[in-house]
Amino acid sequence: MSEDRGWPREEHKWGLLLASGTGYGIDDPDGGLVAACVVTAYGPQDRPDLGAIGMVLVAERHARRGVGRRLMRHVTAAMGTTPLTLHATAYGRPLYEELGFETVGRAEMVRGRFTPEGSPSSVATRAATSEDLPAILRLDEEVFGADRTLLLVRLPAFADQVRVAEDAEGITGYAAAWPNMDTHVVGPLIARDTETAKALVTDLAARTDRALRTDVDVRHEELLDWLKRRGLASVAHNAVMTQGIAELPGDWRRRFAPLTVAAG
Repeated sequence: MSEDRGWPREEHKWGLLLASGTGYGIDDPDGGLVAACVVTAYGPQDRPDLGAIGMVLVAERHARRGVGRRLMRHVTAAMGTTPLTLHATAYGRPLYEELGFETVGRAEMVRGRFTPEGSPSSVATRAATSEDLPAILRLDEEVFGADRTLLLVRLPAFADQVRVAEDAEGITGYAAAWPNMDTHVVGPLIARDTETAKALVTDLAARTDRALRTDVDVRHEELLDWLKRRGLASVAHNAVMTQGIAELPGDWRRRFAPLTVAAG
């Protein structure tokens, strides 16, 4: 179905989302699926703090027949009173607005070959280890605003690299690079400040020969400008939308990029 709509197959990402979230679909009487999406819930299992909707797809032969609307109504009803978020393209945004979602921000996708700066960063970074996981989970919950343990415990196996930034007091940020087609996607990118975010990206880029791709909250103008000077170009913009909450929880100042827009 992804190929049918001109999307890449992204089997690696689908595997992560279906393992850590819930897939929804509408069967096609002729075989396969008419439509599908994934919802990743964060926080307590019996009463999630937030649900992220992603990978919403409708087969081309069933497009413009209200199938996407039917699927989304089912998903939002199934999630009950749980606040929801999603990243919307310009094409999908009117449907989500009809369903009660409101735009609360924007993310800009950038992609390209990263060219490092001449002078090294003063921020200390290194490879993450299994001993770092408790600290990473604590930091992530503080910054993201909800417990993402079920997703993040899969990160070391999913990503090709996980790096942390630290000072004398402990971990101040972390980031991962995971394979997607011919790129390495940088995400999550959680950092104390912009300099820490830059150091983590530089560290990841030094260990891959692929182009980088990431989706940055547009409020992080300094990081976006720096990435573009380093060789990445703007590819697309998405609206960050919510239903049931006026804004996303957590601390956006330290939340630079998501693991994937499909998971919030």
